[in-house]
Amino acid sequence: METRIKERFNEMILQEAMQRYDIADDQIRLLDGFESFMYEFERGQEEYILRIGHSFRRSEALIHGEVDWINYLAAGGASVAKAILSENGQLVEAIDDTQGEYFLATAFVKAQGKLAWEIGWTPELYETYGRLLGRIHALTKQYELADVTWKRPQWDDPINLDIERHMPESEAIIIKKYQRVLEYLRSLPKDDDSYGLIHQDAHPANFFVDEAGNITLFDFDDCVYSWFIYDIAMPLFYMVMDRKDEPEFTREFMRHFLQGYARENRLEATWLKELPYFLKFREIDLYALIHRSFDVDNLDDPWCVNYMKNRKGRIENDVPYIGFDFESLGPHLSSN
Repeated sequence: METRIKERFNEMILQEAMQRYDIADDQIRLLDGFESFMYEFERGQEEYILRIGHSFRRSEALIHGEVDWINYLAAGGASVAKAILSENGQLVEAIDDTQGEYFLATAFVKAQGKLAWEIGWTPELYETYGRLLGRIHALTKQYELADVTWKRPQWDDPINLDIERHMPESEAIIIKKYQRVLEYLRSLPKDDDSYGLIHQDAHPANFFVDEAGNITLFDFDDCVYSWFIYDIAMPLFYMVMDRKDEPEFTREFMRHFLQGYARENRLEATWLKELPYFLKFREIDLYALIHRSFDVDNLDDPWCVNYMKNRKGRIENDVPYIGFDFESLGPHLSSN
């Protein structure tokens, strides 16, 4: 989290947010503070999540766009953690930070269940995962903004991508690799069947699985307009990480994931050939984010240490993130 946001946050801001959502002092617990201040709270017999962000990072209009889309998806039958109204009947509550900007509070129904790793992955869960993303993409094709000022950014808007600013001069080769991938992606066609509002970060840490095997997706903070195939690339990016059997696992996971996806949404199989570019794009993006958020010469976060191991050389030498013939998966995407 940016230092200037941390410095402006205080107990008075939290108490004001609690008042607006009718949260008792003994019913709230801090969960996280990476990009926003995240809390878990109870009201009555229900559990919710309170998120307090800042206008430095996301404007009030952008957050309105996020929660409007989330609730549209929920109304359409997608299993997502919907936003709830405040005591004032608002989905977004602006709280003056006394320095000319605002903290922005939003609250969501808490997803029930556990992380998929705790439940245990199965082919059926892979399919459910794909089916949820397919449902979201099918719904987003019909989505119309309630207010045009709420429109979420495009995938390459500086608010979403600012990779070069985070990279030191010593990473000149990787910056060039990034620019090359960016140029290629910008050349891809956009149409209503392949491009729309996507989650962009639907990795397994952003959903819970209940005892019946149902998935509830949350954390839509990064939702943007992009290609649907990017939303498919993102789960694969994280699922295959650290696996020694990359090709075999990719074939198994994607077979079930795409079969589930195809049950809900139609996407031309020709888009599968673009997966290596979106995987490389995410690989460089994450590399830059770690540069932004950590001292890469003194990393102490185990996950980041593991990710950065040999990463510079792999990117500089154009090593595919996954060595796999993605076009061979075409029958699974068009089988339903």
